[in-house]
Amino acid sequence: MEHPVINTWTGDQASIDSCDASVRALMGWEGIVIRDPEVDPVDLLDAYLKRTAAESCGQCIPCRLGTAQLVDLMDDIVGGRGSEKTLEQIRFLVLQISRTARCDIGRTMAKPVVDLMDNFQADFLAVINNERPVRRGSYASMVTAPCISACPSNVDIPAYLENVRMDRWSQAMATVRADCPMPGTIGRVCVRPCETHCRRSRLDEPLAIRAVKRFLADEEMAAKLDADTPPPPAKPGRVAVIGAGPAGLSCAYYLGKQGYRCTIFEAQEGPGGMAAYGIPSYRLPRQVIAHEVAMVEKQGAEIRYGIKVGEDIRLDELLGKGYGAVFLAVGAPESSKMRCEGEDAGYRCFMTGVNFLAEAARGRTPLSGKRLVVIGGGNVAMDCVRTARRIGFDDVNLLYRRTEAEMPADPQEIEEAKEEGVHFHHLVAPVSIVADGEEITGLKCQRMELGEPDASGRRRPVPVQGSEFVIDCDTIIPAVGQVCVVDCVLPEEDALTPWKTLVVDQTTFQSETSHIFGGGDCVTGPATLIKALAAGKHAARFITEYLEAGQCTPQPIDLLRKMITPDTVCRSQETFAYPGQTVRAHPEIMAPDVRIGSFDEVEKGFSAAQARVEAARCLRCYRLMLSAI
Repeated sequence: MEHPVINTWTGDQASIDSCDASVRALMGWEGIVIRDPEVDPVDLLDAYLKRTAAESCGQCIPCRLGTAQLVDLMDDIVGGRGSEKTLEQIRFLVLQISRTARCDIGRTMAKPVVDLMDNFQADFLAVINNERPVRRGSYASMVTAPCISACPSNVDIPAYLENVRMDRWSQAMATVRADCPMPGTIGRVCVRPCETHCRRSRLDEPLAIRAVKRFLADEEMAAKLDADTPPPPAKPGRVAVIGAGPAGLSCAYYLGKQGYRCTIFEAQEGPGGMAAYGIPSYRLPRQVIAHEVAMVEKQGAEIRYGIKVGEDIRLDELLGKGYGAVFLAVGAPESSKMRCEGEDAGYRCFMTGVNFLAEAARGRTPLSGKRLVVIGGGNVAMDCVRTARRIGFDDVNLLYRRTEAEMPADPQEIEEAKEEGVHFHHLVAPVSIVADGEEITGLKCQRMELGEPDASGRRRPVPVQGSEFVIDCDTIIPAVGQVCVVDCVLPEEDALTPWKTLVVDQTTFQSETSHIFGGGDCVTGPATLIKALAAGKHAARFITEYLEAGQCTPQPIDLLRKMITPDTVCRSQETFAYPGQTVRAHPEIMAPDVRIGSFDEVEKGFSAAQARVEAARCLRCYRLMLSAI
């Protein structure tokens, strides 16, 4: 029996419309979408209820027992033992579960089930009356949540929070490590897209997800738990990873989990990439990076330092040395130009933000002077001004050409910089450096006003005519962005974008040269640390497939991940019928007058009690999406 194409989805239609043509039907929390009339709605419901039962956490009776009963009732229908009363029982049960379940797997199941039964009642009756058999199909499914969908690495956040709540710390850390190999780093410096999309924020305040993750990592470092497992026996074939930054370390870690040993070639004298040489130790202590690099090495990775691929060894030579695949993770280590007259003149106290932070990370005092100006509005700029306060600059100024509302830096970093005495100058852009010989004496600037939005969605700064002025200063640090250097490693122009980033498939991370993969900043341009870790994780999966099958084939789960966004998972206008009753926990912060005197870590970790209470605030906003393929 053919039936009409139907769409009862009441959420974000743009994501639904954008899903791949191979997806024949969808069934999820906002309804159903049937694109192919050959999809059997009876079989679709059977598959959906079975997956719902499989995903039940068992923490509440409605889901644990109710979903099992639903599976039995569907077995009766599919097996020819059902009746119209069976359909009534299914309807009654799903409505009861949706009203009483503890998590959203159960709470959101009623709408798609009722929609399917209401729109295709004739199909169900035909099967019940033995007028036709059930046409079996193939399905793919994915469990997500707003926080999971927002996380580039798709960490199962509700699962590890639940384990923390139950004092199952090893299980919680194992859940984190399944998708994030550097939890101590991410637990300190992640920009927290998960918290931005936390549904709890519509009730009271978002969960302190990052801080709970850090708690687990700190417990692991203190040798109180061991959630990692040794690598499986080594398989034939090694992988060359270029760069020991977050993307490269992540890729090597997950390849090790699959039995593939990696050699990481790193140009610097130590590991960590921008995490080590671009993030100050008051935010990310070096012993945290050392511990997490050691965990990567435990998975069979070997790191060779001081080797520049493209200079000390060519990329094509690696294949001759027995490497079956190459993963490029060279980052974006060079500073962008600020288009200011005099920036290339070689003045004595002029240094890019990237170089300034790298020198400070090596324990040196890269610059000295009385009045410092940093240009930029991102996290690198924040790190520069806060580092400058710690190495002795009393008068530190930050210039940004837009308003504070448009600053891409973490709001917490902005606030802490202000607490440390940094002076902010908004709607100001540099024009030219003022100097006396090799010595900087000032920076000529121009005031700006905001015009129409640019490609980034932020309002474009427009110069105010006749508003030029000079800021007295003797030291200047531009921190306006970073650029990639993949062309030093892979010189072929057709393999690179106009921005000198590597061209790869957005799903498989494979380049036009089949054995070369890439991820992180050298593909996306400067991005977040969690995006780099995610790229390494996802690339490792497809490198494994390439080594074993000679090709990379995206799976249905990849199509679902691409389609489902935080806006798809949760409506932005959603409200709760009751007010929140708990307050978000906040880690202890070192006092500003104390912290500017050293590079000691500013933010302290949660206690076990704090982590447990904070984890208990999770609403378990799980959602299940099933697709017919």
